[in-house]
Amino acid sequence: MRTDSLDIALGSTTGKEITFPPLRMYDPDTGEENRKNVATWAAISGTSVNIPDAYEADDFDFTGTKKFDEGMGYRSKSFLTVPLKDSQDEIIGVLQLLNAVEDETEEVIAFSKEIQPLIEALASQAAVALDNQQLLEAQKKLLDSFIELIASAIDAKSPYTGGHCQRVPELTKMLARAACATDDGPFAEFDLDDDQMYELHIGAWLHDCGKVTTPEYVVGKATKLETIYDRIHEVRTRFEVVKRDSVIDYLKAVIDDGDPEALKGELEERLAKLDDDYSFIAECNMGGEFMAPELVERLTEIGRIQWTRTLSNRIGLSFEEKKRMDRTPEPALPIVENLLSDRDDHVIYREIPEPAAINDNPYGFQLDVPEHKYNLGEVYNLAIGRGTLTEEERFKINDHIVQTIIMLEQLPFPKHLAKVPEYAGGHHEKMDGTGYPKKLNQDDMSLPARIMAIADIFEALTAAERPHKPAKPLSACVKIMSFMKKDAHIDSDLFELFLTSGIYKEYAERFLDPAQIDEVDISEYVSTGSDGDD
Repeated sequence: MRTDSLDIALGSTTGKEITFPPLRMYDPDTGEENRKNVATWAAISGTSVNIPDAYEADDFDFTGTKKFDEGMGYRSKSFLTVPLKDSQDEIIGVLQLLNAVEDETEEVIAFSKEIQPLIEALASQAAVALDNQQLLEAQKKLLDSFIELIASAIDAKSPYTGGHCQRVPELTKMLARAACATDDGPFAEFDLDDDQMYELHIGAWLHDCGKVTTPEYVVGKATKLETIYDRIHEVRTRFEVVKRDSVIDYLKAVIDDGDPEALKGELEERLAKLDDDYSFIAECNMGGEFMAPELVERLTEIGRIQWTRTLSNRIGLSFEEKKRMDRTPEPALPIVENLLSDRDDHVIYREIPEPAAINDNPYGFQLDVPEHKYNLGEVYNLAIGRGTLTEEERFKINDHIVQTIIMLEQLPFPKHLAKVPEYAGGHHEKMDGTGYPKKLNQDDMSLPARIMAIADIFEALTAAERPHKPAKPLSACVKIMSFMKKDAHIDSDLFELFLTSGIYKEYAERFLDPAQIDEVDISEYVSTGSDGDD
């Protein structure tokens, strides 16, 4: 809204709010068209309205106009109200001009019939500009919503990582703003304009988009034998079979005139050992302790216990499993098998090469790729040294960042979003060059990418939903990150800013369980002379 003679400029780029109430197109009670106001009527009818003098007009209600004039010492006279139509011929606004002025005398005159077509042509151009702006805004909203939809879907895949894709962008932007606000030190020259901050925002929301390719049972693998289901149940059934076979052998020996008491003692000892062996296997399955060599040796020994299978394991299978089974001829039944086994059909081969395994791949990936895609071997999995993941499964989880980069590199990002793949794809790199997938070091990474790395780590450390891991207190998370700083895994300057700016505490108050928030003495972790608060 502009009125030059009154020096009024409101709305748009002026930064001043238009205080006048909006005009209602329809009566809220009856739904009838508002024909009393000239602007609403032009919008409803789609026709221009040219009024020489508002004070003499009978077709429209100019009570509000006259009240404005009275309060402002103004005289509204001539009106030309033109509807703005978009490319679909739909009304998207109204252009209203007041008080045409005669050039020589500067007298207020009516809008002539000669000038009206020119104004309508101008309005058409204004409609095109407005329509384009609204289309761009709509596309931006669609992009934002689609990105957030993808992130929410990824979070929904696993209850253990729920909210991660939504919290990392918040922490990323908090730290980026703190770096921008720093006037001295290593971030004195760092700044992001609105477009660059939006670019970082998009990169943060998409940083884990490659997880759509990671199987849920790998992401949430809680035990060593878990795949689509926990195969400990299958192993337990085999133990039950061996125990029943032991009972049957005992009864047969008794029937054959064996010593019942001696045989019963042997049976009870045998059953007790099987129970103890199964308890050991079940404990191994949990992945809670380091598998020392003597534990692996016992595991292997238990695995050699034999049982007899009388039914074919080649029927009722999925296509893929049967294809793996058919690599070897089916043995004659019945067959004696080990209680635990690492069979050839447990190995899932790679049908296509991994991008990271290709020398001089166009993305610059530098990852050690396991020979096989997966290995479901029972002894192989139960013997995992720490945790529940095999080498192949750990690679598959790490592969999400490879897939993120590949997916984002294929998108035709406009110039102002060109760095999104870099920002999204760098959060697992380390400052000493030992991270993945490209083994970048600090000098290879932009500051926003290094910011995202800290945000991703801190969110994961403080998350309360991870399996078998009680939520860590805030002080413990900061201490762990201090070790990562010493090991050159994260940017040391950014970590100090993260603490001295109080962002760690601000984030904790917004997103952490209050029970996790304890006192943190940041003086233990920042350089002498840094300003900070506890």
